[in-house]
Amino acid sequence: MNSVGPDSSTPGASEKKDVPPSMVERMTLILDAFDGRASRLTLEEVACRTRLPRSTVYRILDQLVRLNWVDHASFGYCLGRRSIGLGGSESNHSQVRAAAAPVLHNLHLRTGLVVHLTVLDGGMSVYLDKLGGRGANGIPTRVGGRVPAHTTASGKAMLAWLDPEEVDRLLGERLDRSTDTTISDITTLHRELNRIRQRRGLAFERGESVRGIGCVGAAVRTVEGPVAGISLSGDAATVQLERVAPLVVDAVREVTKAMFPALENSRRRSLVPHTHEGSWSTETLDQLLSVQSGHWL
Repeated sequence: MNSVGPDSSTPGASEKKDVPPSMVERMTLILDAFDGRASRLTLEEVACRTRLPRSTVYRILDQLVRLNWVDHASFGYCLGRRSIGLGGSESNHSQVRAAAAPVLHNLHLRTGLVVHLTVLDGGMSVYLDKLGGRGANGIPTRVGGRVPAHTTASGKAMLAWLDPEEVDRLLGERLDRSTDTTISDITTLHRELNRIRQRRGLAFERGESVRGIGCVGAAVRTVEGPVAGISLSGDAATVQLERVAPLVVDAVREVTKAMFPALENSRRRSLVPHTHEGSWSTETLDQLLSVQSGHWL
């Protein structure tokens, strides 16, 4: 008579025998399956990499998603903000700077304006890089410096791709003023962030962070949210921000491609503003500007 217990001939028996008994070990296996913040895996791919039963992987992933260790979207799973932020901010900042460096250099050469690369840290924008030659001395920003995100173009561009509830949590109802033109209440800021989304990610400011300085920015982002901000700054009285805005859009696209090469082409086009390879036409710019009825904040 054959034994009724599982043996080596029973399908799945060897797999179940090898399953780590500890939940911590299983969670670690699953998190280690992701190669980095750009890694996107299906349920089946995670199960294959970890050699855990599919049902086990599904249950643990569901818990990790609810606790923000992993994110789940239409493409599958990726590391969540909690995983990325656990002791990895410096490494992530280095990756952003490395991917953006040649793009920022080219952007400065083409415009002669000051170029900034920033990231969000709570409700603050942190400057990771600054290029501008002698012109940079006239703008009081520095690498490693921090300013309220709602006062800058790149900061607002990044905030625009967060959930409104997250913006409220990060900033609160009363916003600090840097100048007399800084947006100082959360309701007005939400209206501005909505205008930025209508412009497909382009943000502008004139004198909101530093008197006399104008800025145009956009965010490098993925389906999880904003990764970094790129901006051009110059004399608010003379610089034509709307004319250099397409170059910022192109820069954002290039950095996104460099950081996230695995994303599908169609998905990449949906994540960053789309323009022609050359400059935008006058008609396109006029339509863009009409969103704000000719008034740049």
